[in-house]
Amino acid sequence: MTFERACALADVPTDEALGVTVGAYDVAIARDGEEIFAIQDLCSHAAVALSEGEVADCTVECWLHGSRFDLRTGKPTGLPATEPVATFPVEVRDNEIYVDTTTTLNGVTPS
Repeated sequence: MTFERACALADVPTDEALGVTVGAYDVAIARDGEEIFAIQDLCSHAAVALSEGEVADCTVECWLHGSRFDLRTGKPTGLPATEPVATFPVEVRDNEIYVDTTTTLNGVTPS
């Protein structure tokens, strides 16, 4: 695995997401309570940034049409999206967040 620094842990408020670029991909770093997730920052339905949506109950909501995605699996949990988005491995070291975009946790190829 190849982890790259994405941002400082303090940059991601609780129950929010932050859009960053890691490697060749736009990634939404989401914080749900104390858990940190990395998900492709692109709604599979409308191609808008998921990092601008609301984070709650281990999901992120697309701000445009309301699709929800599970932060652990990338699977849509609310219509109109029907296709999953990529999720990436995350490590927190010394209050810094690192993401590996060379590997996906759910087998979805990021676009």
